[in-house]
Amino acid sequence: MQIEPVPDTFSQIDADAIVLGTYESDPLAGYVGELDRTTDGILGQLVESKELTGKGCELVPLIGVSGVKSRHVLIVGLGQREQIDSKMAFRAAGTAARHLAAHARRRVAMFMDADWSAQLWEAAVAGACVGCQGQDLYRSQKKRHPFGELLVGDASADILRVAHIQGDSVNLARHLVNEPAAEIYPESFADRATQLAGECGLEIEVWDEQRLAAERCGALLAVARGSSRPPRLVIVRYRGAPAGHRDQTLALVGKGVTFDAGGLSLKSSDGMLAMKCDMAGAATVLAAVQAIARLELPVNVTGIMGLVENMVSGDSYKLGDVLTARSGKTIEVHNTDAEGRLVLADALHVAVEQKSTCMIDLATLTGACVVALGNDVVGAMSNNSAWCGQVLDAARRCGEPIWQLPMFAEYGDEIRSEVADIKNLGEGRWGGAITAAKLLEEFVDGTPWVHLDIAGPSFLEKAKSWSDGGGTGVMVRTLVEVARAFG
Repeated sequence: MQIEPVPDTFSQIDADAIVLGTYESDPLAGYVGELDRTTDGILGQLVESKELTGKGCELVPLIGVSGVKSRHVLIVGLGQREQIDSKMAFRAAGTAARHLAAHARRRVAMFMDADWSAQLWEAAVAGACVGCQGQDLYRSQKKRHPFGELLVGDASADILRVAHIQGDSVNLARHLVNEPAAEIYPESFADRATQLAGECGLEIEVWDEQRLAAERCGALLAVARGSSRPPRLVIVRYRGAPAGHRDQTLALVGKGVTFDAGGLSLKSSDGMLAMKCDMAGAATVLAAVQAIARLELPVNVTGIMGLVENMVSGDSYKLGDVLTARSGKTIEVHNTDAEGRLVLADALHVAVEQKSTCMIDLATLTGACVVALGNDVVGAMSNNSAWCGQVLDAARRCGEPIWQLPMFAEYGDEIRSEVADIKNLGEGRWGGAITAAKLLEEFVDGTPWVHLDIAGPSFLEKAKSWSDGGGTGVMVRTLVEVARAFG
């Protein structure tokens, strides 16, 4: 999809459809007010009858409007003007785009608010990219049709370039997550990363099973043992920092369990159905690093992705096994379905060894985080309040819901083992998202680190108004924003 600024007024645009934004506090201001005057007050009648309110993500389609070149006008609600933020901009634009993408359209134009900041436009354009891209990768008849061209009023070409890269990167993560496990497995993910690295000028290393063994990645290799698909660890590097800042490196670490059957602690069929999404952390890291490279941000970033399948066979790792992680710490296995933290244990140690200044890991790690925060909010846990604050602020600027959970020392007591240094499960049912994070903390060696549990928001079981079901690409834009501030 091409995305370009539009110099003309909305009434003169030759487009298949035009999107106009309006606020709940004043539904006839701005572009919609201009349209009302053009149509001799027709929209005022819709406001009076409460068919047009401006509430967030409300859609009011109009066909054959007098004085407008485009036959189809779609009005989308932006909520209260004083409360407009990146989250609403993303969702409103996504809702409008998803509605219009039900049919193939050559050109769509979007006019929201002439006073919007670059931040709001970046969110809106990314939302439009998401809204018009479906999860119907294998349907013979597609439900969503990306526009041939999106024209945007009131935003500069530079803003749109940044927004387009972000939107494409979110869709890359969504695409990787939506692919079935028969298509995306450790080797094929590594191949895709290699292709992207070549396209974006990234350095890349791919560790195969022999290299992983030589590197003593005992925790990751144990999880992989039950699958016929060999594991991989992928390291991509972007070096964009200017002289004087080249010793500062941001590390992004992603869990890449390309399918999770649970191992011998076997999941139910219902629990296993969406487990192609268990590599969303790795997909997010890959998408974010390639976006950072395409944006040419002045920062050094290392992306590390641990890639395995967690399957069942005669060679599967077992309950009661004691694993030796790359750092030398030993881990007693109490549940083979608590495998993501084992993969990340070795990947985080690699990040430490790479002399990372600050680290963020992302993982669909625990159902406990979904119980605590629901399906729409990312859980954040950290060993460093200042670094965590920077990540939280970036997420809020991007409009991606996030909440910090505590990391008191008492939670760490729950993962102490009688036979090894630690065990991969806490005591009982409670606080599972935090005890999992406490295990990860064992492997960051004091480096400022934030763990993002994206188990709920990374995958939509059902569609939202602004996005089809399936992968969401959550936190891609946040990671890019973190890198912007880091640089």
